[in-house]
Amino acid sequence: MAPCMCSKISPADSLVLGAVQIMIGIFHVFMWYFLLILYMGQIRGVFGTYEPITYKTGCSLWGIIFIIAGVSIIRATRHPTQGMITCALTTNIFCIIIAIIASVLTTIELSSFNSVSYRNYGQAKLGREVSRVLLISYPLEFSIALTYSIFGCIDLYNSFIAILH
Repeated sequence: MAPCMCSKISPADSLVLGAVQIMIGIFHVFMWYFLLILYMGQIRGVFGTYEPITYKTGCSLWGIIFIIAGVSIIRATRHPTQGMITCALTTNIFCIIIAIIASVLTTIELSSFNSVSYRNYGQAKLGREVSRVLLISYPLEFSIALTYSIFGCIDLYNSFIAILH
């Protein structure tokens, strides 16, 4: 049985996937910093401050994992050893899990809105808009990590079959 050549991802495509993952991760880290400054500047009012679950868990800061996964893809593309491909595959599977958890947490945040002090309403509203933007980027990260994970598994399988023959 001849191996299917359509199951291999080109090095240029891998480098692009890694670069996009790094950019998404940097964007998430910047958004975390923005939300940190935004929510720390709230004034304690009668109804309290707005601290959503994504802020408390540091959900945007998880973008560091996206950066690490992008770097591991680029390293696995430049130095394609079985260990590097396995490392890139593992970090991308971790990114898939993180993207799903972050999407669920952001959806929970956006589906409920408790009363906040009128002084903090603008900050809460702006923070929710940032969460909406981040919610758009999680499926993108999920699809990039899933794409590389699928092709990484195929590449590992083909190298395992080559070793057996």
